[in-house]
Amino acid sequence: MNDNGAPNVFLTGAPALTGAERLRHVTDVEAAKVKVPLGNRYEHFEASSETTLVDDRELRVFVWTHSTYVAE
Repeated sequence: MNDNGAPNVFLTGAPALTGAERLRHVTDVEAAKVKVPLGNRYEHFEASSETTLVDDRELRVFVWTHSTYVAE
């Protein structure tokens, strides 16, 4: 099924992400972890067993674990 990059995960817990930034498309929704670039750092998330309904789409929930910074 081709969803044209529509959001398929909901990121929760990251203090730096708000509103629509929490809705993301990942290539492997079954992955255990995802890493999202944000400015000079990466926000790390782990998959949960939860889903949430956003605009009639069921999204898998990933929970924030930590940030790492890009080395210069």
